[in-house]
Amino acid sequence: MKKFLKKLGKVLGVLVFELVYILGLGIYLIYYTEMFTTTRDMIVTTSMTTMTHQYFATWFLSDEKINEILEANRRINQTEEQSLEDVDTTESKNQKGTEGIEVVDVSTDTFKAYLMIIDDPSRVDLVVGPNVPTVGSTTSQIVEAYDAVGGINAGGLANDTYGTGAMPTGLLMVAGEYFDNEFDYGQSVSMCGFTQDNKLYVSDNITKSEIDQLNLRCAISFGPVLIVNGQPRISSGTGWGVNPRTCIGQRQDGTVLFLVIDGRQTDTLGATLKNAQDILLNYGAYNAFNLDGGASTTMVFDGALVNSPSDFAGERYVPTAFIVK
Repeated sequence: MKKFLKKLGKVLGVLVFELVYILGLGIYLIYYTEMFTTTRDMIVTTSMTTMTHQYFATWFLSDEKINEILEANRRINQTEEQSLEDVDTTESKNQKGTEGIEVVDVSTDTFKAYLMIIDDPSRVDLVVGPNVPTVGSTTSQIVEAYDAVGGINAGGLANDTYGTGAMPTGLLMVAGEYFDNEFDYGQSVSMCGFTQDNKLYVSDNITKSEIDQLNLRCAISFGPVLIVNGQPRISSGTGWGVNPRTCIGQRQDGTVLFLVIDGRQTDTLGATLKNAQDILLNYGAYNAFNLDGGASTTMVFDGALVNSPSDFAGERYVPTAFIVK
């Protein structure tokens, strides 16, 4: 028995050594040589766009190298200034309930994705959770609280130790009024919002004073902008990594598009921003914007959860949502 245990110990020792050697060699080849730069860049851009897994990059690379990789993989095409006149929202739909709303499965071989198509843009609104800033709510709870037909999560959040999602981050305007959070309204932001005549406005660099001139009914910051005047802005396939995504877009006829892409799961890895951009382009988006993704990504329609959020606990508590009234 002692001989057997001794041999078993040697075998296990060899196996552990080989595993450590292979792991170390893999780390060296991926992070410190030019053999697997695509893999390295994908790992770095993906991990650095999460709140909890940035160590996949920071343990092995300097801040300077990480920033270099991020900049190289976040190329954005320059486009002309957005033309709101190109979008027509004058036709009155007078739709109620699920009328004029369709949810389409737009999944691919690598990720599961769902697109909500809303004919009437006047039904889309940005709201805060009913108990913000005390505590956030799931997207399902927000949709129910506002007696809405459907919705998606919207902006970012400052999570506390308990993950309550109580405080929205960044610029936020609801019902024409700025939300009273700790955001510095003197800085420029990347944001999207709806005008009083229900046109989606998107910008990657706008100040509060400039927003005030647009007469918006709602606005929220996140980003980046994906599409302007029908032209794609994301040129890199790996920019911002592979993650769950939530996006919003609008066609020239005013139709609003909600897109969610599941990720961080064995059967759906997630998507790049270019993947999301391409789906929206294929479905006619003329202007589009990236919202908070990751574990927050959620779509609700007609009382049911459409997608599969990546959080092990299910829907995450969030402070804001775009809903369909």
